[in-house]
Amino acid sequence: MIWTLLIVLIFILMAVDLLVLNKKGKHITNKRAAIETIFWVSTAFLFSGVIYWLYDSGLMSHPKTASAAQAYYNYTTGYLIELSLSVDNLFVIAMIFASFKIHPDNQHKALFWGIIGAILLRGITIGLGVKLIESFEWMTYVFGGFLLFTALKMLRPEKEETGEKKPSWINKIFKISKQSEGDKFWIMEEGVRMATPLFAALVMIELTDLLFALDSIPAIISITEDPFIVFSSNIFAILGLRSMYFFLANMLRKFHYLKYSVFAILVYVALKLLLIDVEFFHFMEWLSLPFIGLSLIVGILVSLKKSESPDDEPIEEI
Repeated sequence: MIWTLLIVLIFILMAVDLLVLNKKGKHITNKRAAIETIFWVSTAFLFSGVIYWLYDSGLMSHPKTASAAQAYYNYTTGYLIELSLSVDNLFVIAMIFASFKIHPDNQHKALFWGIIGAILLRGITIGLGVKLIESFEWMTYVFGGFLLFTALKMLRPEKEETGEKKPSWINKIFKISKQSEGDKFWIMEEGVRMATPLFAALVMIELTDLLFALDSIPAIISITEDPFIVFSSNIFAILGLRSMYFFLANMLRKFHYLKYSVFAILVYVALKLLLIDVEFFHFMEWLSLPFIGLSLIVGILVSLKKSESPDDEPIEEI
């Protein structure tokens, strides 16, 4: 019953996003994007109160969620983890739109349907991830090792992207037109039905979200194995991703040092999984949220300070 109500709530919020916040033809300004970002973040934190009430009243329970306070704490921590890992996702989305030359006014539709696909994919990967850990205890070490590998990979020097390179394989699967017609996914060209560059961008966004789920699901499972908390915290972070993209689109490169915050968070959750059975080394549950929050704040402050340096090159718009 509670799961059904959660799904209904998600669809209602999606309808609000599509029909109220983003009516067709409306240009998404920085001010609008900022207001919408505040709306989604506020909604996510308001839901943390619902989480507390559900577990306090006994309507929801899980063997490894001891109290309503722990449920509230785990949800908030999971939400912040997913939000921090989404920063890298925003960079990738920006590059996808640039490579397919998608106009900003048409990006919302691809992001909207991308979010719907992400919700379905996350539901599957969360269910699978929790089931694997419940069935095979050693899977925690696999997840921990994968997260540590991902974190270390982030320290490699970044390759310079021109923004013009498109994946060649997508043209082999779909007939991609060189022409774009507003926010259409399909058009008729000389009697042949062809996909537009916007549709190709949507496919790429869905695939990259699947890859990012491989990081985010093990990360939040290090906090809790309660599927309701894992799913809800993930979904509320994803719901706000579209607005956050438009809000940060012209500022993403200013937050360059956030990747080191994400690195620190990934290392922390990886070690938490890898050392879960070590008796003399125990991660205190209350430490996760302050550590994640502090990592993000430090990354943002250092990024802003560096971007204000007169020696830095001007930030180009994405």
